[in-house]
Amino acid sequence: MPKKEIALKHSVILFAYLLVVWGVYRFLFRLPEEVEDVLVKPLVWLIPVFILVHREKAKLGSIGITFKNFFPAIYFALSLGAFFAIEGLLVNYFKYGSLNFVANVGRANIIYSLGISFATAVSEEIVFRGFLFSRLRSVFRSFWVANIITTAAHVVINLPIVFFVWKMELPAALIYLSLVTIFGLGAGFVYAKSENIISPILLRVFWEWPIVLFR
Repeated sequence: MPKKEIALKHSVILFAYLLVVWGVYRFLFRLPEEVEDVLVKPLVWLIPVFILVHREKAKLGSIGITFKNFFPAIYFALSLGAFFAIEGLLVNYFKYGSLNFVANVGRANIIYSLGISFATAVSEEIVFRGFLFSRLRSVFRSFWVANIITTAAHVVINLPIVFFVWKMELPAALIYLSLVTIFGLGAGFVYAKSENIISPILLRVFWEWPIVLFR
């Protein structure tokens, strides 16, 4: 892990870069979802992460890309994922008056949709939990401080898609962002327990499925 000053500097640089570049992209462009999440997002989000890791002379394990605790990581994700799945089902039911999956997922093949969800989770969780959370935790020496700051950053980075792409009304946006907050805190928890990025990635997929909330 890099020194505290470098870790904090790189965390601020990465977040500022994503906030500006991804925010501008969301405002100006709208490509098909599969192009954005499978091609554009990994290029925009992950290349800077690997550049910063290289500059730190750190290993990929420092961002959770490891086989360490692989099976416990899956167990943690499954355990907390069950809670998020129930939460999602309840929100879906109260929103539509019944369980309405087509309204959120569309009529696309479910395997295809899951693939898109997984691709998004890989990019975002490597950035937020793998890089930002781990660096901030080393800086502040506190799980909760690092988790709250990382979660807040995740919420902020979601604002462009909420308002520019999905064009949500304020009440729906606030509910969605509160759910993102709950997820972010949970993702930080399972990552801290496992130190393996597969844990928050799987949790992200479980959180989004069987529904994607409020689209």
